[in-house]
Amino acid sequence: MASPTKTNNIITAPPTGTVTKPTYEHSEEQKLQMAELREYADSLLLSTTDPYYPWELRWLRKPDTIPRYMRAAKWNLPDAKKRIQATIEWRREYQPDLIPPDEIRIESETGKILINGFDKDGRPIIYMRPGRENTETSPRQLRHLVWCLERAKDLMPPGQESLVILVDYKSTTLRTNPSISIARKVLHILQQHYVETLGRAIVVNLPMLLSFFYKGISPFLDPMRFNPDLFELIPASQLDADFGGDNHYEFEATSYWDQIVAACGIKEDGTRVDYPPTDGSAEKAFDPLAQGGDTSAPLQTSPMSMKTRVDVSAVSVESDSLKAPQIAV
Repeated sequence: MASPTKTNNIITAPPTGTVTKPTYEHSEEQKLQMAELREYADSLLLSTTDPYYPWELRWLRKPDTIPRYMRAAKWNLPDAKKRIQATIEWRREYQPDLIPPDEIRIESETGKILINGFDKDGRPIIYMRPGRENTETSPRQLRHLVWCLERAKDLMPPGQESLVILVDYKSTTLRTNPSISIARKVLHILQQHYVETLGRAIVVNLPMLLSFFYKGISPFLDPMRFNPDLFELIPASQLDADFGGDNHYEFEATSYWDQIVAACGIKEDGTRVDYPPTDGSAEKAFDPLAQGGDTSAPLQTSPMSMKTRVDVSAVSVESDSLKAPQIAV
């Protein structure tokens, strides 16, 4: 039997024919609640003269932002307002969408966190391999993870709002395992500032030493599963060969880094190759009337999203509407 063909190329688009799930629908009452939340969030926007204003506007105008915060709050509007205000304040301080690649590049040199492939519902897959840890505990480790979350969101096909995190504890030791403090900070950021973004959390090869920790946090991560049948969730063509899949990807640090940065259109300073607009028209880019649409339609995410960075033209979307989440994991 011939040896499988190995590759250094990462997968940045779902397979042809992928249907993104879950899909959602809104009642008229829910639409009114979302409109009120958007109006409230708009009242919190920075001054248009603030350098971070275009990025705050970009995030707030993404089609999934308002619905995700309403779902996270279980359609309790006062709670949704508190949640979105807290995230707006966090993003102003942390600026997750403007982390320069070189700031955190050293954290990627062993492939301990990789974005490669999609599950059956079109969610980008983030592989985490703590056994490949290459740096000491520091805030930079957390910023690297946040940078990866932002890149996975960049690669989501139209209609997809969530991602997969697959954590493989093979070869993990006490030295390489992330500290409990880092794990708690990661959990806090996912729960508070990337609400409704974790579609599936998969843990494999979990050592007994960490089983008690995961049992403690699993109630807070509803989609967490331990050692599931991965082929029920991920197409063989998308699954890394380390887990029995047909994607015989070989990590090479420079190649991986160049590919993920290019696929997401990231510039050296952390901005995007075509955002914000050079003519200062950030508001117009998100104005449905200026785009020839109506105000009830989902707003465009950015000029970059209108000129899709990856080939997802063959991906079908069941619906852009939203309903209460019923995510099968």
